[in-house]
Amino acid sequence: NRGNKKLEEVITGTRNEKVLTPALVRCSTPQKLRSTTPQKAAGLPGGMRLRRNSALYADTRFTGTRGLQPSEQGNSFFGPHTPGISILYGDVYDVTQFLPEHPGGSKVVLKLAGRDATEEFDPIHPSGTLAENLDPSCKLGRVDPATLVAPAVSESSAKREQEGPVDVQTLLNLDEIEEVATKKISQKAWAYYYSASDDLFSKSFNNQVYRQILMRPRVFVDCTNCDTTTTLLGHKVGLPLYVAPAAMARLAHPDGEYGIAQGISSFGALQIISNNASQKPEEIVANSAPGQIFGWQIYVQNDRAKSIAMLKRINALPNIKFIVLTLDAPVPGKREHDERVGSLGRGLDAISDGTGEKREAKGGVGKTLFFGTATDLTWKTTLAWLKEHTDLPIVLKGVQTHEDAYLAMQFAPQIKAIILSNHGGRAMDTAPPAVHTLLEIRKYCPEVLSRIEVWVDGGIKRGTDVVKALCLGAKAVGVGRAALFGLGAGGKEGVERTFEILQAEIETCMRLLGVSKVSELGPKHINSRAVERDIYDGHAGLEKVGLWVSAKL
Repeated sequence: NRGNKKLEEVITGTRNEKVLTPALVRCSTPQKLRSTTPQKAAGLPGGMRLRRNSALYADTRFTGTRGLQPSEQGNSFFGPHTPGISILYGDVYDVTQFLPEHPGGSKVVLKLAGRDATEEFDPIHPSGTLAENLDPSCKLGRVDPATLVAPAVSESSAKREQEGPVDVQTLLNLDEIEEVATKKISQKAWAYYYSASDDLFSKSFNNQVYRQILMRPRVFVDCTNCDTTTTLLGHKVGLPLYVAPAAMARLAHPDGEYGIAQGISSFGALQIISNNASQKPEEIVANSAPGQIFGWQIYVQNDRAKSIAMLKRINALPNIKFIVLTLDAPVPGKREHDERVGSLGRGLDAISDGTGEKREAKGGVGKTLFFGTATDLTWKTTLAWLKEHTDLPIVLKGVQTHEDAYLAMQFAPQIKAIILSNHGGRAMDTAPPAVHTLLEIRKYCPEVLSRIEVWVDGGIKRGTDVVKALCLGAKAVGVGRAALFGLGAGGKEGVERTFEILQAEIETCMRLLGVSKVSELGPKHINSRAVERDIYDGHAGLEKVGLWVSAKL
């Protein structure tokens, strides 16, 4: 209420009638109504009915201030055990029935109760989310736009608008692209993309470790031609560079993951679609270039039926050639930048939603996305379960020791590749960078490199970083944040510019090394001695691993 003026919210009923609503429905413990009929008590016309076992707050009135806001008499409507009534895309929804099932917990929904939630809802939910998860009866009607007060434009939003468009062709490296994107995207988006665990050591070291590896250029070599094509899982790609699974791309730009797919299409690059993508996989792969291939990342859910249903959809998409089972983050790391901005409501108590499961009171986008992720995955059970539901090749993401790389090799040919990754420094801080694990494999079990493909991600800022990883035996190198910041800086064109820069730097590096093909790169082209001093130097432990595999399988 502003200026002590109380307004009644106007919505349009099922018969295109404008209805004054002095009361709204909540799905909770039924209460005795103050009128003989629910319709009269709620002030609804005959064409609109209350659902069974509904309860009313007969004195609740709503203003038009930034959507549905409770009047002084109706503040109790938004108590800790009441439903969320929100405006989405111009419709008024009662989302009470979905509170116990919301992947991010009920608090995210309750934060948006009583107002227009479209701006926050739309960038992080694929199209069709409402239709797939809510009963049609939850749609209460249309809101009258005339009763809504436009939300105030924040200082940061106004500043972003003043920045204006940027010619991405003037940006010369990934740091400049990130700088532009940081100015253009929301604080919430930046915090989610930038954040990493604890002190951000692993995030920083992922890149710093590449600075410790020196190149060994050769001279008097014809470097006229340079071919960056290679094969990944038997598929020809234009670059040994892929987009690692990175969630919530529409926080950066409305084009989202689809924009990333379009941006890399001319390079023949591969994209792994995040399990938490902000668009449907069917939308992301639509209109892809001939021969463009994708992978799908899966976080196995506690409710296995949800994972099975998604795998069924993925199996039906011919452009998706493999499944990436992510293992390095069974629980979210402590990402303070993300938590500081926060995606959950202020001053709301964590509640169980009737499930008996206490949900955390604080967190950011990252913790929200992890709700419902299974923590009981094992070598013995999970791969067998996965085999029952897909024939697609499996790539294990998040391997951080040579022992686990060796174990993964035992499961070939179901497992075709592994990705050495510490989740971009977002899971366990001080976990080793991919380069360390790659050197461990070369030292303790080099046969892994010939039995399955080994990919890496994390810390890539230059084409020279890509080439160094390839020299150590990596088959492909992934970028996650770089693609998101490219999208934030300029949409599809920003992603194109990101890959254009990296491709040019890769080609320049290869030419100066005296290499004309990716397949020619090897350890002789680099000096990694400074890094080798820091890798794990204990017992290989592969005998025990071998016995364990024999016993368990």
